[in-house]
Amino acid sequence: MEKQAIGFIDSGVGGLTVVKEAMRQLPNESIYYVGDTARCPYGPRPEAQVRQFTWEMTHFLLDKDIKMLVIACNTATAAALEDIKKKLAIPVIGVILPGSRAAIKATNTNAIGVIGTAGTVKSDMYRQMIRSKDRLAQVSSLACPKFVPIVESHKYNSAIAKKVVAETLKPMQKQGVDTLILGCTHYPLLRPIIQNVMGSKVTLIDSGAETVSEVSTILDYFAIAEDSKSKLVSERHFYTTGSAQMFKEIGSEWLNLPDMQVEQIKLGND
Repeated sequence: MEKQAIGFIDSGVGGLTVVKEAMRQLPNESIYYVGDTARCPYGPRPEAQVRQFTWEMTHFLLDKDIKMLVIACNTATAAALEDIKKKLAIPVIGVILPGSRAAIKATNTNAIGVIGTAGTVKSDMYRQMIRSKDRLAQVSSLACPKFVPIVESHKYNSAIAKKVVAETLKPMQKQGVDTLILGCTHYPLLRPIIQNVMGSKVTLIDSGAETVSEVSTILDYFAIAEDSKSKLVSERHFYTTGSAQMFKEIGSEWLNLPDMQVEQIKLGND
């Protein structure tokens, strides 16, 4: 019998930042990942459409008999997490709550910034989540719509990326935050540039990385974690609705998997 995997879904390659942390923290776990690169970015799309796309990825992974679902996309978390949690029998985790908790813990001045897609910022979920746990927190949010296309086009180390990040973050620099949540799982690939722009005194919070710690806790709580005594080999399967080659170029570099296998799939009517 094959070991059940943890399923990860994202609008594109961004969720691989979460997978990278999962591979580090949970090396015994098998991973199934779906990146909807053909329809990325999700940020500008209507909430109902994002919810539909998220369900399509979810159903694809449910057919793979996953034991847990991680919505490794802030926009999809904001649009669909609660609906999916109510309807699935397996644990379902999003990235907003863990990121919010980490920011509250990290800040010294209660001045917290959030950068994300237009959809995530519009949902206001980070501010609501943070304020529900710390009413003294002051939350400043900024949509960064150009960041995801830069990452998806494999230009996150380019001069263009540096220019776009610097120009986009100017309003956030003026807010005086000491903690900044990277409220999109694509953004950690731009982390060195973001850190340089915001300055060394600003603590960056990777919402995806924080999520994996919660995944680990829930695996133990439900007694569904794999251990090193298992004779079954951990498997990693990657699926994309877009270019398998482009996905592999980014994924193999980011995850250090030179033999990474990526399969192109079709979802919905696209």
